[in-house]
Amino acid sequence: MTEHKSTTKNNIRAKRRRRLLRGILGIFKLMLFVAVLFGVCWASWQELRRGAAVYQKYETYYNAYKERKEARRSPTDEKFEAYMNVLVLGTDKAGDFDGRHADTILLLSLDNASGKVRVISIPRGTVLVAPDGATWERIGEKFSAVGVSGMTEAVRNLLGVPVDYYVVVDAQAAGSLIDALGGIDVYVEMRMDYDDPELGLSIHIPQGFQHMNGDVAQKYLRFRSGELGDVGRVQRHHRFLKALYDRILHVETLGRLPALAKVLQEQVNTNVEVWDSAQLAEVLKGLSQEAPETFMLPGRPYAGDESIWLPDREQAKQKMKHLFPKAEGNADT
Repeated sequence: MTEHKSTTKNNIRAKRRRRLLRGILGIFKLMLFVAVLFGVCWASWQELRRGAAVYQKYETYYNAYKERKEARRSPTDEKFEAYMNVLVLGTDKAGDFDGRHADTILLLSLDNASGKVRVISIPRGTVLVAPDGATWERIGEKFSAVGVSGMTEAVRNLLGVPVDYYVVVDAQAAGSLIDALGGIDVYVEMRMDYDDPELGLSIHIPQGFQHMNGDVAQKYLRFRSGELGDVGRVQRHHRFLKALYDRILHVETLGRLPALAKVLQEQVNTNVEVWDSAQLAEVLKGLSQEAPETFMLPGRPYAGDESIWLPDREQAKQKMKHLFPKAEGNADT
C-alpha cells in the first residue's frame, strides 16, 4: 500500500514536471516566434528604407541624365526623330585627346522604322573654314584641340543634321573588336606594302580575299598609299564596313556578345548611357538585312595636294535631303 502511494506521488511529480517543461517550451517557442517575426519585420523595414533610398538615388541619376540629354539637343533634333545618328571617330592612337587626330570620321544613320543603315564618310582632310573666312583647318586635326564635343558640333554644322551619340575607337580597340567577332572576311583590291618606322607601322597584306584578325584589320584600315589617296582609303573603309555589318548580323555573333561588350566597356569611349540601352536594343533588334548604303561627303581634292578635301556645301545639302526625307524642312548647312 505504501509502495503504491509512493508510485502515485512520483507519477504526479513527473506529470507536473512534463507540464512545466511543456509550458516553458511553449513560452520559448512563442518568444522565438515573436523574435523571428520582429526580425522579419525589422529586416523588411530596413529593406524598404534601403529600397526607397536606392529608388531616390536612381531617380536623381535619371533626372540628371534627362538634363544632359536635353542640354545636347539642337533645334534641328525634333525634325530627325525618325533617325538615330551616331558619330564614329577612329583615332590614330590611344590616350588623352591631346595630340590625337581623327583618321576616320563616319556618321552612321539608322532609320528607326526600316532598320536601314546609311554611312556618310567625311575625309579627314576636309577643310573647315573659320567664321571670319580668313583661316581654315582640316577636320581630322581639329580633334586634338576641341575633343569629341567640338567634333560633334563640326559635323553637325558641316552636314546640317544632329548627332545623337558618338563612339571613339583607336586602332587597338578596333583590332580587339574584330578579334572578339572572330575575324572578318574582306577582299583586298591591291597588295598593300607600307612601312613607317616613326609610327612603328609595318603593313604587308597580299591581294585577294583575306580572313583578317584584329591586327591585320586595323592595318588594312590605316593603309594610306594608293593611287586614289584618301578617296581610295574611304572606299576601302566602305567595303570593310559592309563586311563588318554582315558579320555582326551573322547568327554566330550572338555567342560573342559578352566578349564584344567587354571590349566596348573597357576600350571604347562613348556617350551611350545605361538609360539609352532600351532604345538602342530596339533599333539594333530591327536592323535591316540589307547592306548599309555608303556615301562620301561631296567635294573635290585640292589642286596640288590630294590630302586636302574641299567640300561642296550645296551638293552636301542636297545629299542630306535625299538621305533624310522624313526630316521635313531639312536644316540648311
